[in-house]
Amino acid sequence: MIKREITKELIECAAEYPVVTVLGPRQSGKTTLVQMTFPDRPYFSLEDPDTRIAAQADPRSFLGQVEGGAILDEIQRLPILLSYIQGIVDKARKRGIFILTGSHQPRLHEAIAQSLAGRTAILSLWPFSVSELRHYKSDWNAFELIVKGCFPRLHEEDLRPRRFFNNYLQTYVERDVRALINLRDLSQFQMFLTLLAGRIGQVVNLTSLSNDVGVSATTIRNWLSVLKASYVVFELPPFFANIRKRVVKSPKVYFTDVGLASFLLGIHTEEQASRDPLRGNLYENLVIADIVKGALNRGIRPEVYFFRDSHGNEVDLLIRENGRLIPVEIKSAATFSTDFIKGLKRFKGLGLDHVAAGAILYNGDQAFNIRGVRIINPLDVENLWETLTLFG
Repeated sequence: MIKREITKELIECAAEYPVVTVLGPRQSGKTTLVQMTFPDRPYFSLEDPDTRIAAQADPRSFLGQVEGGAILDEIQRLPILLSYIQGIVDKARKRGIFILTGSHQPRLHEAIAQSLAGRTAILSLWPFSVSELRHYKSDWNAFELIVKGCFPRLHEEDLRPRRFFNNYLQTYVERDVRALINLRDLSQFQMFLTLLAGRIGQVVNLTSLSNDVGVSATTIRNWLSVLKASYVVFELPPFFANIRKRVVKSPKVYFTDVGLASFLLGIHTEEQASRDPLRGNLYENLVIADIVKGALNRGIRPEVYFFRDSHGNEVDLLIRENGRLIPVEIKSAATFSTDFIKGLKRFKGLGLDHVAAGAILYNGDQAFNIRGVRIINPLDVENLWETLTLFG
């Protein structure tokens, strides 16, 4: 397994905090990351029934054997341990004692906030970034990645995406979703997932989804919350500013791994992806997720938004960083058009302070500047987050 980009941030956090918690979706590589980074630490997986039973029966005794430090994997399986960990780290007054991993679920988040506030650094690990994937192949095609996705096992073991995502979906629904919500009709939830994939990059309309699935809008809202909490999807909120024009208030939704969305839509080949009516939405999902990964791998919680006013003026992505707003347009076309810049010009014309020239991310081969706007292929740069925020 390759060395992950977040490793440096993980080591630095362990040098500053008594506990480091690594959260993220299943199969994103959390276990491998912490074991590679801290190979000498005792390791316990709370997915293992025997380990979990022993820890649950006598938490003090279980943790007493590893007061010098340990890796506790899948801590969401036994969040009661967090209260006991609090007592140990407060007494020891040392740094980097425990390294925890977990799938971010509501109860786990609440337990961390109550027991480990101020005692833990929290990092988020998503599947591979494009720059990490270059260790496996130097020149990726965007639509190849849209189908294959970025989960580590897919690339490390050269697995078939269709089989991997079928198993991933079944495991996720059976283990995680059923543990979080009372699913009476599994087929309705599966329909919801597929319909959500068909709405990638669109403003979420709960009423429309509830009508299509046949459940209440409240149920849709709960299901969406579960998907977000488990890192299956993420939302891009609308940008609000003190401007005269009314703006859209609902967020857009994207999948943490675009390969899962492609699988749900029945897209299994690169050619299908490049010709599908949703190719632009899927390409946008790939690029925005990679930008977010670049920030998270540096321990940054990115401030990212989209903009759309009531007149249809829109910018695909806004990044707030270093006191600036960086507007970004994302296009799946391989040929540049000057029309791509129109949205950036309109946004600049709103009169907001500290707006950068911005960038056009497209699927072409050429990189150049037009009136300060950078036009680049996002798969051709070393690190997309740094490229946009340092020079945007």
